[in-house]
Amino acid sequence: MTAIRVVLVDDQHLVRTGLRALLDRASDIEVVGEAGDGGGGLAVVREQRPDVVLMDVRMPGGDGLEATRRILGDPRLTGVRVVMLTTFDDDEYLFEAIRAGAAGFLLKDTPPDALREAVRVVAGGDALLSPAVTRRVLTAAAHAPVTDPARLAGLTARERDVLAQVGAGRSNTEIGQVLFLSPDTARTYVSRLLQKLNARDRSQLVVIAYESGLVRPGEQ
Repeated sequence: MTAIRVVLVDDQHLVRTGLRALLDRASDIEVVGEAGDGGGGLAVVREQRPDVVLMDVRMPGGDGLEATRRILGDPRLTGVRVVMLTTFDDDEYLFEAIRAGAAGFLLKDTPPDALREAVRVVAGGDALLSPAVTRRVLTAAAHAPVTDPARLAGLTARERDVLAQVGAGRSNTEIGQVLFLSPDTARTYVSRLLQKLNARDRSQLVVIAYESGLVRPGEQ
């Protein structure tokens, strides 16, 4: 089995050391590089072409948000997934990071088993938004201006319903319960939405739901 290749980007050496130690305990995960700022992280990612980057949000000498934009905007790095490492005082960056294409967020105090599983989830192509972080992302998204209501013109009524539920942060199982669908059917609708809206992952569907005005504050 090919190991999931990970790059760590954080300005605190102790944080990187701790993350490396936790990830190295998994036989299916390999840390292939690390850096102390966004610019250095970009260089390491270009050199190593990892599957997943764990990227700190705030760093002197090059912040994680700009590095994420550059990584995900580079056609040579297609397939690289970025997860932002955050603390509760990083709220203002969360929504922008999703818009930049981040696959999700991890709190820096995430338990070891959850950290390793998160890397696997993201490497498998899914978005990662923990419940605690999701609430903050949705709060930030709720104040975003409506920028493109016409973007949803090609969706059916049912697809709009599903997108609204995704925008509210609900899982496929929860969407199924609300809309009386099986989880598999809900998953199929989400996959269709990703394709129709040209979204990278589920977290970007949240952004689209808010930016199109489909979901507004107080409607979750």
